[in-house]
Amino acid sequence: MPMPPLPDLASLSLAEIVRLMEEKKLPPVAQWNPTHCGDSEMRIARDGTWFHQGSPIGREAMVRLFSTILRRESDGSYVLVTPVEKLSIEVEDAPFTAVEVKSDGVGQNRSLAFRLNTGEIVVADADHAIEIRRTDEGPRPYLHVRGGMDALIARAVYYELVNLALEDEAEDAQPGVWSGGTFFSVGLPE
Repeated sequence: MPMPPLPDLASLSLAEIVRLMEEKKLPPVAQWNPTHCGDSEMRIARDGTWFHQGSPIGREAMVRLFSTILRRESDGSYVLVTPVEKLSIEVEDAPFTAVEVKSDGVGQNRSLAFRLNTGEIVVADADHAIEIRRTDEGPRPYLHVRGGMDALIARAVYYELVNLALEDEAEDAQPGVWSGGTFFSVGLPE
């Protein structure tokens, strides 16, 4: 059975986005503890592309399915887990990429809903924080998704956040955005 097409985030209200998030039930991977069985021969590249045995996985539905059984282990490694097997998967940076954002509201009443490259929708809040990490390549923005896993915020999406921060900026305030009642710095130079 084919997976339904992803809704257009821009056309949805925040209430519709929240309803979609509540309808999406993820498998209880945190409760599954089978013995490690080996290597999945899969890799998630820095740009969010999923590979199997060196070839990109072209079927979006397969990537979406695998993303639901992805888990981060306490040692920082990643696995694909089912009730009966656990396979290693290499993740070069973050396992997800935030590819779209929708803003609803203004200032402290704003909510930011992000669509990930896997179709999952995450609303930034205290449990799903936006964080700017300083790296040798410069600042890199991330969104916490779940279970120790983050999404790299795509450059175009980050620029949208910066524009929102500049629109909201108060004098002598650190540039950032509000979502879900929490303030997040967007890491602009001072």
